[in-house]
Amino acid sequence: MSSQLEFGDVLYQSADRIATITLNRPERFNAISLTMPDDLANAVAHAENDNSVHVIVLTGAGKGFCGGYDLYDYAETPGENPGIQEMPWDPMIDYKFMSHCTRQFMSLWNCNKPVIAKVHGHAVAGGSDIALCADIIIMNEDAKIGYPPSRVWGCPTTAMWVYRLGAERAKRMLFTGDLITGRRAEEMGLIYQAVPADQLDSTVQQLADRIKGVPKNQLMMMKMMVNQAYDNMGLQSTQRMATIFDGMTRHSPEGVWFKERSEEVGFKQAVQERDSGDPIPGSKV
Repeated sequence: MSSQLEFGDVLYQSADRIATITLNRPERFNAISLTMPDDLANAVAHAENDNSVHVIVLTGAGKGFCGGYDLYDYAETPGENPGIQEMPWDPMIDYKFMSHCTRQFMSLWNCNKPVIAKVHGHAVAGGSDIALCADIIIMNEDAKIGYPPSRVWGCPTTAMWVYRLGAERAKRMLFTGDLITGRRAEEMGLIYQAVPADQLDSTVQQLADRIKGVPKNQLMMMKMMVNQAYDNMGLQSTQRMATIFDGMTRHSPEGVWFKERSEEVGFKQAVQERDSGDPIPGSKV
């Protein structure tokens, strides 16, 4: 049995025990829209409730996996939006919005079926949050992953950098906001495997084919057992703090500068200036 559905900005296909979920805003590099977190979670729920599906493959349409939250909507467009408030801001309003997004991304981690992320192009900022919520990540070895907003205007709300890399390597990535290749991500232990671009599809397919023969109850038990260990390490409480900090980063003096600069010159130039390595304008020290 096969099916093909559309959940807003996300496409869903299933065939031969494998569901493929595709982030589908290729004209915006699959940037996260206001509705995409819910669309993603709805697609995951559909796969979870489909008894014919044993394994999920998550990917992105077009040239890359996901470029993070759509900064045209959230940073460049003047005025308030769900991610930015006029001062004084209410951190609990921000937390309500961002914690909802985090829960929707974590549907990948929490669903009872294995999820393989197939990453080509870039998985950056919120896009890396999504990819790192998968159980297994396979990347094009020349693709890039990273969290540049850790320099200004973001904190990775899923906190999966910590749980995949450990303290020192997570700090190295989040103190700089640097992007690394799939090849380097594999060396660091951030992802399972990096392969040449022309082998990405076949490598993911081979792994999905190997997993799909296992009974769903066995897969569910194995995933629950591993995830429970992360729960015991405080994953949920770490995510709660990270999500609160994420709101703070967007309303700090430097965060206000980034929003104003994005409105003035466009988010692409503001990002370039933020990530240049020069001191961030707007700081009190």
